[in-house]
Amino acid sequence: MYRAALLAALLVLAGCQAPSAGPSAASPVNETTGTDAPEPTATPASADALPDPETDRLGWENGYWHNESLAVTNSDGLNESEREAVVARSMARVEWVREREFDETVPVSVIDRSTYQNRSTTAANATSARFDNGKFEALFLIGEDRDALEAQNAALSQSVLGYYSPVRDEIVIVADSETPQLDGEATLAHELVHALQDQQFDLTNGTVTTRDAYQGRNGIVEGDASFVERRYTANCGESWSCLDSADSTQSGGGDSHFGLNFLQFFPYSDGPGFVEHRYEAGGWAAVDAAFADRPDGATEVIYPEQYPEWEPATVSLPDRSNDEWERVRPPGRSDYAVVGQSAIAASLAYTVTDDYEDASVVAADDVLNFEGNEIDGNDPYNYDVPAARGWAGGKLSVYENGDRSGYVWRTRWTNESEAAEFASTWSAVVRHWGGEETGENVWTIGEDSPFTDAVRIDRSGATVTVVNAPDAAALEGVHDA
Repeated sequence: MYRAALLAALLVLAGCQAPSAGPSAASPVNETTGTDAPEPTATPASADALPDPETDRLGWENGYWHNESLAVTNSDGLNESEREAVVARSMARVEWVREREFDETVPVSVIDRSTYQNRSTTAANATSARFDNGKFEALFLIGEDRDALEAQNAALSQSVLGYYSPVRDEIVIVADSETPQLDGEATLAHELVHALQDQQFDLTNGTVTTRDAYQGRNGIVEGDASFVERRYTANCGESWSCLDSADSTQSGGGDSHFGLNFLQFFPYSDGPGFVEHRYEAGGWAAVDAAFADRPDGATEVIYPEQYPEWEPATVSLPDRSNDEWERVRPPGRSDYAVVGQSAIAASLAYTVTDDYEDASVVAADDVLNFEGNEIDGNDPYNYDVPAARGWAGGKLSVYENGDRSGYVWRTRWTNESEAAEFASTWSAVVRHWGGEETGENVWTIGEDSPFTDAVRIDRSGATVTVVNAPDAAALEGVHDA
């Protein structure tokens, strides 16, 4: 009965957080003159009602103060001059909240969703595709009958509201109307924070090569943008006159693949809590410091009190395949994947909503956060799922034998008890997807399942090793136990 509620609760991803009540941004003092920006005694009709400062300052950009009203019409789409005015005022507002100055103006364009979908189509070489397919198959998120990259693109293309490109230094807002409009100012504010981050902290500096490292990095990047967005929108209707939402039907949750969306949504759900923890500990300076020392993985975002001491454990995963099997090594990337707590939580959450089996491995209450009787709009999903808790590190390698594939996934846990809980729960995941135990710690998944294969789960102390092959006879060939 929770399936509809779970899918309805999924918020769109980029520029995603719905406006929510929160603390109003404190009025920062101008760094140059030490004075506050002028507060109008009445709502002006245009930017001409307030004088421009002699020098640039926080809360003023390109002729517009953060607290001015604009004579613009959003319902029929913003023309170029209207868009420039809205962007300039939003930049001033982001500065006011974030207490950081933009170095330069950020170009913003608005496109319709079909145009974005055509732009977002990407292709991977055959080796990288096989590697990613194996990784998402190991998580029981995407079966062998579907391409992992296509599935991820489909989820994003239906739900994304906008994005900032550090390579092009530009913002693109995605609208669902025939005449592209801004759906309020939340998405624009969110993406402007990314532009500000790039100008101040260089988002292209430092690469990540694994899924878990990506989740950690995005925890601060998206968390900061979402945290500022909430403080921004909290001023709307109180201190500021804000752009109304357009009369369009925004996508509310992408496609119905809840597991993928749950995984992709992680930095937007838990990132703001991580940033708030940093802000309460030391203000914006503490948040800024996290850009210089970004979280090492999802664990530090889920449990901000563990930052910055936590580091993933080093896990050895030697190649024990026979001559028939070869490890897949994608070009320009690590030849192993690291899927941490957020990915495991997504696998478990997916069993609540998938169409394959009615019984789920975890309860909906395990993966949803409630505020009273309602799902918490600021933090809807819970990644602190018991069976995923205690993940300390891991590696996943993908193997191929002609057109046949397999994988070996080894995880390290904080103690034997946590490892035993994961091994037991993962056995339940295999059973959920049609697995029947056909040998000691070996399950065979039938042909009616999207994950038809054989799986072996071995635990040694605090380490769990999952091996996959097309059939039980090939398990030893992929990884000699």
